Amino acid sequence: MSEQRSAPVYLNLFRISLPVGAVTSIAHRISGVLLFLSFPLLVYLLDLSLRGPDGFAAAVDWLSNDYIRLGSVIIAWSLFHHLIGGIRFLLLDLELGITRPRARATAWLVNIAAVAAALLYLWWVL
Repeated sequence: MSEQRSAPVYLNLFRISLPVGAVTSIAHRISGVLLFLSFPLLVYLLDLSLRGPDGFAAAVDWLSNDYIRLGSVIIAWSLFHHLIGGIRFLLLDLELGITRPRARATAWLVNIAAVAAALLYLWWVL
């Protein structure tokens, strides 16, 4: 009697339809990692800008680069998403908005508000 062995299955993550709450949760984790990884750079820029007028000018020159501006928009999105999503998750822990329609609505609100805030930041930076 031969035993069938199941071969590994290719899992295409782009074909999986995730609910909006799962997307918000995954984006919350990604934004937390981005904030954590950007923290040393942000502290360095703050230290550089507080060293005096020359340091401030160097920080402004460094931040005037287009790639750095794009990176700051991504950091701004991660900050906004993590903040708004964290408030949503805290409210869910308090069992506020725990019903399925309310949870979906707040998840959409978090995703849309974070992107809108990042776009406003982009408009302000440009």
